[in-house]
Amino acid sequence: MSRIGKQPIAIPAKVKVEVKGQKVHVEGPRGKLDWELPGRTSVKVEGTNVVVSRLGEDAQARALHGLSRALLNNMIKGVSDGFAKKLEINGVGFKAAVSGKNITMNLDQLRHPRTDQGHGG
Repeated sequence: MSRIGKQPIAIPAKVKVEVKGQKVHVEGPRGKLDWELPGRTSVKVEGTNVVVSRLGEDAQARALHGLSRALLNNMIKGVSDGFAKKLEINGVGFKAAVSGKNITMNLDQLRHPRTDQGHGG
């Protein structure tokens, strides 16, 4: 996980990241999120990037380093872009079509299930 933890996280223009001790506050157009860092990691905001560092070289510190970076990256993406469901259909003979709020999937020659996209559509 240390390769993931070493990468800096880019902060989009409309997102604010504040670090006070072990607490991280991320605020953007889609909401606000707070999180408390594990004890063996630290975070610094350097310009338009967030850098996560670890305090130690043992296995637990390395694992928490990558985990903290991944969770912080997800927080920043969540308050800027939000959550989106994407459906990917692979294979020969599979088709899907969107008509209005319904998805029609042709999975074989007999069944053609139709589902509602819901609110996120």
